[in-house]
Amino acid sequence: MSGEPGSGVGRWAAVLRGRVLPRLGRGARRLSRSWTALVTLVLVVGLVVVAYRAGTRTAPVDYTVGNVPRVGPVDGQQVDAYRSDASGELGGLPAGTAVWALVGLAEYQRPAALPTLLSGYSVSRVVARVPLPDVQTQLVTLVVDRLAVDVPAGMQRTAAAKEQEASTAESAAASADDAELARVHTAGAALERREAAAYRELCACVYAAVVRATPEQLRALAERPGIRVVDPAPEVSRLDRATFVPLLPEQSGTVGPPSDTAVGPSATPSPSAAG
Repeated sequence: MSGEPGSGVGRWAAVLRGRVLPRLGRGARRLSRSWTALVTLVLVVGLVVVAYRAGTRTAPVDYTVGNVPRVGPVDGQQVDAYRSDASGELGGLPAGTAVWALVGLAEYQRPAALPTLLSGYSVSRVVARVPLPDVQTQLVTLVVDRLAVDVPAGMQRTAAAKEQEASTAESAAASADDAELARVHTAGAALERREAAAYRELCACVYAAVVRATPEQLRALAERPGIRVVDPAPEVSRLDRATFVPLLPEQSGTVGPPSDTAVGPSATPSPSAAG
């Protein structure tokens, strides 16, 4: 048999080359495109399913976010009414279960007085301010573990921070274009330096503490000399998610912020702040 074009084999070869093979090629390309499309479709559907499941999966919810208990008196409240309410709540607590409580002191105290005043109690925070007359000085909360060590160290850190703030305010005053703005910065710097000096000297500035104890222990603490009020906070489950706003020792009528009428550079420190 011959493979020349005129022979039967040649004719079949020609037909194969001219008709069959091109059709098979086109079919293979179409099949390839179909498989590519099918694989792509499967991948897309898979991604959609994964995204849907990720979007609808229930995430853990922290129900304490946004729920920040506030412990202490509120502006406009009568001091005697606040103390009476705190005493009544303390008396009604069930025995045995330890709770957090805000302890207001009768006077501003130096750090050295705190271990005796709060002896036997677990103290986690103290609150301080430099009691300058007619000036709203900053309320400072110090985290403590050992009263005798951590309160003085916290005061020194506060003094360093206030000295830095004073330097910043002085620079702002020097570069201010407006005379009134320069005066405000200068007054602010002077106040920061006076507060820093008081904290450096371990001033009588602490006026409240946050403790954890049983109701029986808290009732005993409320009877100690130098303790003005014990405000229990059984609603507080996490100390870092609560706000403690103590009663100021000088407040005796209606609760409110201290007067802020003095001009910074001319204000004079009270004996408890300076001495």
